Amino acid sequence: MLIDHAAIQRLIPHAGAMCLLGGVMHWDAARIGCIADSHRAEANPLRRDGLLGILCGVEYAAQAMAVHGALCSGGGPSRGGMLAGLRNLAWYEERLDLLCGTIEITADRLHGEADRMIYAFELRHGARLLLEGRAVVVLAA
Repeated sequence: MLIDHAAIQRLIPHAGAMCLLGGVMHWDAARIGCIADSHRAEANPLRRDGLLGILCGVEYAAQAMAVHGALCSGGGPSRGGMLAGLRNLAWYEERLDLLCGTIEITADRLHGEADRMIYAFELRHGARLLLEGRAVVVLAA
């Protein structure tokens, strides 16, 4: 693992249980690959009625994008931002909380400007694709 959970918390504004990623496995200027096992945690703040729906995976991907942005900007804290749009969102499972082991999150930067980025992302459990899509991220001023 290149970057652990504690280091991720220093890069993005999410803290405590809301920092969902467990580590960064690889990254370069165009791509990041992360892992997580927080989908199994009973205390996961995204759970509703004890369940963690697959669409919560978008937040995992958004955090991977935030880490990628911080790393590409020199490794300081992320500027912060928000998801401005999702496209081509497709999911192949209903829930994340039923998955044993870790999930892998990848995000590929397709386009980047000073204040906005477009990423393609995927969540996988082993060889199984769970969720995929594209996201527009608008950075804070």
